[in-house]
Amino acid sequence: MAEMKPNSVPRRIHEVRRTDTPSGVTHVRAVHPDRFTVVGNHLVQHPVLSLTAIGLAAHILSLPEGAPVDIRSLAERFPEGRDRIAFALRELETHGYLRRVRERTESGRIVTRTYAHHLPHRVPAVPGTGAAPRARRPVPRPSHDAQAAPQEDDRGEGWAEPAPSAPPVPSAPALPPTSPAAPARADQPEDTAPHPRDDRAVTLLAGLRRTDARLTLSRRDVHRLAPAVTAWFDVGAGASTVIHTLTAGLPAVLESPAALIAYRLRNQLPPPLPEPTAPPAPSATAAHPMRNCDGCDRGFRAAEPGRCRDCRSAPAQVYAA
Repeated sequence: MAEMKPNSVPRRIHEVRRTDTPSGVTHVRAVHPDRFTVVGNHLVQHPVLSLTAIGLAAHILSLPEGAPVDIRSLAERFPEGRDRIAFALRELETHGYLRRVRERTESGRIVTRTYAHHLPHRVPAVPGTGAAPRARRPVPRPSHDAQAAPQEDDRGEGWAEPAPSAPPVPSAPALPPTSPAAPARADQPEDTAPHPRDDRAVTLLAGLRRTDARLTLSRRDVHRLAPAVTAWFDVGAGASTVIHTLTAGLPAVLESPAALIAYRLRNQLPPPLPEPTAPPAPSATAAHPMRNCDGCDRGFRAAEPGRCRDCRSAPAQVYAA
């Protein structure tokens, strides 16, 4: 038989450090002089966040200031659909790595501004949406020998008989809910009926959705904005003027129609119309009727028939018959 020879020593891979671990990942580290992002282990090794949320957070942290991070832009960049991206964004919001705030610009447009936190600004008390339940550590239970009662010989000097436990007190049966309704909370104002003076304004606000379906208002918003529309009517503005002011030049993304309408009603209120001036009074003297001059038969205006002004100023002439 041929002599058994051991295998040759495997060649060492360049720039790979040998470790003592038999399996698992081996890091091939390199120095990044530029184009790198510092991400904390508290994020990339988060015990609750999903893999999609962790990867999305690392991508957002690597973007420059002002880069779009809305659902539509992220869905065009990555193969994941809008639902998975929206779910991952909600996870990051729940755990304090992302904060989306609605702000109003100088032109009155409402935009959503996204703040990415490199450190979580708050820690949730309970796992948020999409959080997987953490695995519980097994609790060692005492064996049967440990639970056995101590022997007489093992009882110490200070050992005493345990006091008999009191019998359990039966709990009172749960009472059914009372019939009268609970009082309304202070932070939920009641929907009061509008003033009869604002009926015209209520009709106008409720009909704005006929012009643009995005201007559909709730009953509470209609009743709240009705006095502002009535103020426009008081200064002489017509219904067509108010509708044109509220529906012209709407933004492409309208997130809060009630806030936009309230802003325009408050900041674009016109001044009241000036008082109408009285027409000029007709002259007191009426025009004289036309007369024919008795001397030259020329027409002129006079109160009584007779001679014209030229004939009256000329010397009188007598014509013989």
